[in-house]
Amino acid sequence: MEALANNLFSIRLLMENGGLVLWAILVASVLMWTLIIERYLFVYIIHPTEVKKMIADWQHRADRQSWYAQKIRQGMIAESTASLKRYLMAIRTLIVALPMLGLLGTVDGMIQTFDVLTVFGTGNARGMAGGISVALITTMGGLVAALSGMYFSTQLEQRVTRSVDNVTDALRRD
Repeated sequence: MEALANNLFSIRLLMENGGLVLWAILVASVLMWTLIIERYLFVYIIHPTEVKKMIADWQHRADRQSWYAQKIRQGMIAESTASLKRYLMAIRTLIVALPMLGLLGTVDGMIQTFDVLTVFGTGNARGMAGGISVALITTMGGLVAALSGMYFSTQLEQRVTRSVDNVTDALRRD
């Protein structure tokens, strides 16, 4: 229990030292991970049952050769593709935005450092260290958050591509 309290204290101290930009990075990271987890649940649990129902509906059609039937097939594939690709662009956007938020924190920290230099000159090392700390913490936070999501986003996009191909193959023209 004491270790948990120490860890929570360390996290709180880190967030206080990082300033408002680190809070924005935290919010963006939580949103990104919520979307990634939702997509994984959809792709691996919900979508396979939808595909089975779609295949069953297609197999029960008497006419699968006409122009009209092929348009229905294309519509089914498009609907499946759209549901699979939902939120992927938002996830990618957050992955790109997180390092930019880190850079914003870097600029904010350097401005704090220059403000200390303007008022106190080089004689206040502690004041300058505070600004540099903000700069480094937010840069690290933005990069770590983006890198953590990048692997899973790429893996998820590859899985979506395979799933779209599988749906297309499963709805054969016969």
